[in-house]
Amino acid sequence: MSGKESVRACVRERQAAAPAHVSEPARSPQPGLARVLFSLRSLRSRLVVAFVLVAMVSALGAGALAFREARTGVLQQNQDSVIRRFRTSVDAAAAYMPRAPSRTHLQKAVNQVLSANQFQGWRVLATYGNVRASAPSADFDKISPQLRRSVDTKRAAVFQRVNTDGRPYLVVGMPVTYDNGQEDELSGVAMYLVVSQKAEQGYVDAIVSAIEHATVVALGLAVFLALLASNGVLRPVGALRRATGRMAQGHLDIRLAVRGSDELADLSQSFNHMAQALELSVAESRRLEAQARRFVADVSHELRTPLAAMSAVTDVLDGNALHVNRDTGEALRFISEGTTRLNVLVNDLMEISRFDAGVAELSLDDIDLIELVQHTLTTRGWQDRVTTRLPRPGVLRTRVDPRRIDVVMANLIGNALRHGAPPVHLAIDVSEAQAQAPWVVIQVTDNGPGIVEDAMPHIFERFYKVDTTRVRSESSGLGLAITAENVRLHGGRISAANLAGGGAVFTVRIPLRRDIAAADCTSTEETW
Repeated sequence: MSGKESVRACVRERQAAAPAHVSEPARSPQPGLARVLFSLRSLRSRLVVAFVLVAMVSALGAGALAFREARTGVLQQNQDSVIRRFRTSVDAAAAYMPRAPSRTHLQKAVNQVLSANQFQGWRVLATYGNVRASAPSADFDKISPQLRRSVDTKRAAVFQRVNTDGRPYLVVGMPVTYDNGQEDELSGVAMYLVVSQKAEQGYVDAIVSAIEHATVVALGLAVFLALLASNGVLRPVGALRRATGRMAQGHLDIRLAVRGSDELADLSQSFNHMAQALELSVAESRRLEAQARRFVADVSHELRTPLAAMSAVTDVLDGNALHVNRDTGEALRFISEGTTRLNVLVNDLMEISRFDAGVAELSLDDIDLIELVQHTLTTRGWQDRVTTRLPRPGVLRTRVDPRRIDVVMANLIGNALRHGAPPVHLAIDVSEAQAQAPWVVIQVTDNGPGIVEDAMPHIFERFYKVDTTRVRSESSGLGLAITAENVRLHGGRISAANLAGGGAVFTVRIPLRRDIAAADCTSTEETW
């Protein structure tokens, strides 16, 4: 090679092969994750999960971006430095290489390149046709055929990152060209370099580890912030929940402390306004209700004296009804019946007012319930109009209020006789469904048209009448309401239902006050 001719290596960097590191495709989320998130019903859990997800996505996104940039920067810097040093060494060695070098010339060039880079861990290969020279070993299987074809046909240095047995390597191929003043001419000599990138991979691993630690710290910080935020949000919500619970218990004077000026403070303020308005409304309703109760009690009390006088007068007139003409007798009968109904109504109103005032009490007595029921039927002349199925007298003794039980039986049987159809049936049993607390079960059934379904929820309400078209009626609409109150005073329950074959059934359950074994029921069938 003449001194006028200069030899140089072209170092146009191109990526000739696929990169060594291939990112793994993202895995699809677990199918049960959506169900797990959906099952979180606690607001605190939802806030924590939301914060963690946002922090995780942000940390992973920022970490992935930082990893990509750092990895590219580390590898690119190392790659440029290696190629630059390799180009300089090849230029120096090629200056003394003939146009048709022998293996000795190639080996000398390889040794010169290695001597200039003794501590870099390089492996160098030089080729000229079928002639090869390498150092420190001939293990150059990492040079791919694609890289060799690119070096043989192009006038630019090419490189490739490969991964062999889990170890990364940078492979550089560089053709030696002659500068003839017009266009670089390929000499046929190619120099290859294989250098380990273990140190650079260590830097990348350190970056990954730093990103993982940063992600863990970010997640911990997100959980901490989520708990703080949830406490700030849930504290007013918890106070509101407790306040509504106390309001449901009747404490209408409850109020919330208003702090701040955010939406939660507005909610607390709105709750206070609502509670104040509700308290005023309920207080006014209670006042009006108390006035109405006092009015009913006062009117009923005031009517008792004139009613007593009217009853005495009607008794006298009834005694003389046979000595007056027919028209006068009919008038006297109407007056007597009206006075009787008015007297019953006043007594019912007085009883209702005692229930409302909370002064109604039980006068318990140890009695034979069967004898009491039979006495109720006898005194009202119903023993021939009602069929019964009762235990034997003397075996069903319990502690009840005789007067109130008599009212219960009279109202139920009288209601069945007035509004039902024969036969009216009365049955009394002892229910052993609860061994420690047996119940006395009383059932009154009739064969009438039954109860209208729309009226069923209101059957025990005061002044409620199923047939609203009847302006005048012997019933005041208070009998069943008083019956229900008397049953409740005994700690029992009452219900009404329609029978499948027609008719209505009223069922009263009263706890048995003594440990009495279930009595053997004997059937006493009495016809009309």
